[in-house]
Amino acid sequence: MASTDTTPVPGSPSQSTALLAVGLGIFAAFLVVVGLLGAGRVWVTQTQVSYTQVETLVDGNTVNTWVASGDVAAGAVTGITSSWMTVSELPSDLAAADRPNNAVFSWNRSIGIWLAAILTLCIMSFLIGDNPLYKTAEAIVIGASAGYWMVYSFYTGIVDKLLVNIWPSLVRDWTTPGLSAEYQWNWIYWIPAILSVMLICRLLPKGGWIARWPLAFVIGATAGFRLLAHLESDFLLQIKGTITPLWAINAAGEFQLWESVGAVVILLSVLACLVYFFFSLEHKGMVGKTARGGILVLMVTFGAAFGLTVMGRITLLTERFDFLFKQWLYWL
Repeated sequence: MASTDTTPVPGSPSQSTALLAVGLGIFAAFLVVVGLLGAGRVWVTQTQVSYTQVETLVDGNTVNTWVASGDVAAGAVTGITSSWMTVSELPSDLAAADRPNNAVFSWNRSIGIWLAAILTLCIMSFLIGDNPLYKTAEAIVIGASAGYWMVYSFYTGIVDKLLVNIWPSLVRDWTTPGLSAEYQWNWIYWIPAILSVMLICRLLPKGGWIARWPLAFVIGATAGFRLLAHLESDFLLQIKGTITPLWAINAAGEFQLWESVGAVVILLSVLACLVYFFFSLEHKGMVGKTARGGILVLMVTFGAAFGLTVMGRITLLTERFDFLFKQWLYWL
């Protein structure tokens, strides 16, 4: 009777599932071990702060001010008190014997540290290939970022700029109780409100054409503003930075050698780059040599820009390692 070989074929779904299960088991075991060793535990101190509203005379007028409850003079209290709790996080490397008597364990901050650490490790797991841990962490990061920026944009764009100028009493009662009572609505803001409603008409089955008008206005206005900004930052400022005196002196009239050398290098580099992009003359002879010098300047510039980008990413990586080893594992 023929026997059936059940050995998983390398690269088969069954082998991939087995490797994934082993990897998840090792990851879970690592988390359990570091958790038992005390990783990610945050201790805080809580302090009660209380302020009392008091009446004071300023130029013969009664003015209500807030004073710390312990400094209130007798007879000046209005009866209104505001209290809240301030929380100070203790250093992660502070020994248990050195903690203050009022130190308490913070569940919410400890859970936050653990979530941040687990998501960081899940993102780093992409180094061994695309896997469910990375996909889950990626979806959480993208979803949380999209939700955050949606709420942030709604408040800063619609509430803080539109509704506060159209319906200030609603904003005062809803989100901004400190808004001055003298703040009045402004009719000019009804124009962007109408344009916003017209833009939403893009979702209508037969009213999509209405959204073209506000969209054209937004694109045209944005292009105009950005044009001026780019002319100022990318054109005029670069020309201003290029036109520098070749003979540099300080306020005392002394000659500055390295500043003068830098000005000469900038001038020659700009001229070489301009010659490289000047195609009316064939790049031969002196023109060709100058153009090759322009290529060298461009390569140095692109290399420096790429190196700066890489260093920025390395900085993000070191910040994550610093978080893992200091704030989570307490190994440093």
